[in-house]
Amino acid sequence: MEGMAKTPLDSGGQTGTGDRPTPELGQGSQYEQKLMKPWGSLEAGQWRQLPAGLAVRPLDPDLPSSRGYSRDAEGSWFRSLFVHKVDPRKDAHSNLLSKKETSNLYKIQFHNVKPECLEAYNKLTEEVLPKLHSDPDYPCDLVGNWNTWYGEQDQAVHLWRFSGGYPALMDCMNKLRQNKEYLDFRKERSRMLLSRRNQLLLEFSFWNEPQPRQGPNIYELRTYKLKPGTMIEWGNNWARAIKYRQENQEAVGGFFSQIGELYVVHHLWAYRDLQSREETRNAAWRKRGWDENVYYTVPLIRTMESRIMIPLKISPLQ
Repeated sequence: MEGMAKTPLDSGGQTGTGDRPTPELGQGSQYEQKLMKPWGSLEAGQWRQLPAGLAVRPLDPDLPSSRGYSRDAEGSWFRSLFVHKVDPRKDAHSNLLSKKETSNLYKIQFHNVKPECLEAYNKLTEEVLPKLHSDPDYPCDLVGNWNTWYGEQDQAVHLWRFSGGYPALMDCMNKLRQNKEYLDFRKERSRMLLSRRNQLLLEFSFWNEPQPRQGPNIYELRTYKLKPGTMIEWGNNWARAIKYRQENQEAVGGFFSQIGELYVVHHLWAYRDLQSREETRNAAWRKRGWDENVYYTVPLIRTMESRIMIPLKISPLQ
């Protein structure tokens, strides 16, 4: 093939193509020379097509010479030259990214409701959940309650805050096990559900803490599933970029998962309506620096999802 060199096995000891000699490997250490000698899968009389100028020597017989070893070992060695070296961390990512001045833990719940039961589900929820929110014996607060408008249909989303972290969560759960009204509520609710799931979250240190707000508003929950190992990079970029999304007070809260599906980020935004959302997001692109955030964070994402949600009557976020 034109522009390709053959191994010297059938060329009378000559290497290269035409009059163009193939350069020899440099004189390195004995270990380097062994490691640099490629594939043990070449056998006498066989040809191997290679880019012009690349020399090939048989694998040293002193090294393991199985085909699997020669390809995997040398491929791993070659790839290691390009692996990004990560600085060792002295602390967990959650401690580096979350707020130091608070010990809030959040729980987000996704309930997929039978379509014919959504109205009854909302009514039951609005009767029971505010009692937990207002009872001082329960260290939990309702942050927001919504139905999904655009996105996954017939879905309810609830966001709770536990002031005091994991001890507050366990205290609340132990008390609920003794609460007959709540147990009856769960039993009745279970008849209305198709499925449910939840996650425990921490809030990013650079985001606003969710506070009650008056409406009417619509809310967008943007969920990003990141590639493992990229949460710190995500946080570093968004810590600089969040300032571009504050002018209309649309930023409600930013969270990342601790238990449940991991490397998941939730950004919660509030808008007057869909047109306001469109205008606010377009305005961000006119601000110098916002495009850089998008450029550097998009490669970190595996999947992303947007929900437009309508608050329930009981939601502190209206």
